[in-house]
Parts: sequence; C-alpha cells; structure tokens
Amino acid sequence: MLYPMFAMVVLTLGIGIITITTRFRSVKNKEISPRYYLTMTTQKGEVVPDFVHRTTRALNNQFELPMLFYVAGTLAIVMQVESTVAIATAWFFVASRVLHAIIYLTYNNLTHRLLIFWVGIIAVVELWILLLAA
Repeated sequence: MLYPMFAMVVLTLGIGIITITTRFRSVKNKEISPRYYLTMTTQKGEVVPDFVHRTTRALNNQFELPMLFYVAGTLAIVMQVESTVAIATAWFFVASRVLHAIIYLTYNNLTHRLLIFWVGIIAVVELWILLLAA
C-alpha cells in the first residue's frame, strides 16, 4: 500500500510544480498582478487566466478525495490487510487521479472528468469496504 500512496504524493508534488510554474509565468507575462496571489482575489478589471485557475484547482483536488485514500491506505498498513485486491484497488485509484489531473489540465472535458472522478470514488469506497471486512 505504501507504493500507491507514494505515487499519490509524487502526483501531488508534480501538480504543485505545474501550479507554481504557471503562477510565476502568469506574473512574468503580466497576465495577472502578483498581488492576486496574496489573497487569491482579483482587483477591479483583473481576470485570472483559465490555466492559472485550473492548475490551482487541480492542486486543491489532491487534498480532497485523496485524503480518504491516504487514511484507508494507512489503516490497511497498520491493520496488515494489504491483500492483492486492496493493492490493485489502490493502484486503480492512483490511475484514476492521474487521469483526472491529465484531463483537467489538458482538454478539460467535463463528462470525461466526471466519469473518472466516479471511478476514483468507487475505488476508495472499495478500499474502505475491504478494511471493514477485515
């Protein structure tokens, strides 16, 4: 279970790097004032570029549903219930989060994003059911 959890950490750090790079670039290219990043609110007439908003949301997303995954993974390790099914489900969850981030940060199709988001929810629920059954 540790390896899928570490993969999620790597994904989060990767999206964090993309977010920071996007923010620096948006200021350097004078697309947005550095002041915006103090409170994440726009000044009169200021518009936040779409990709700045999406990278920020993509990073925030890694601290929402994945928290349930991290707790389930930690409990699986502590309770020693790391079955083949649990490990496969954990990797399935990681794959869903990677795909969700790719979709959101590239072509951002809402239907595709929603479907893959539900795949992740189902994986986390399955992990919790496996824990409860142990």
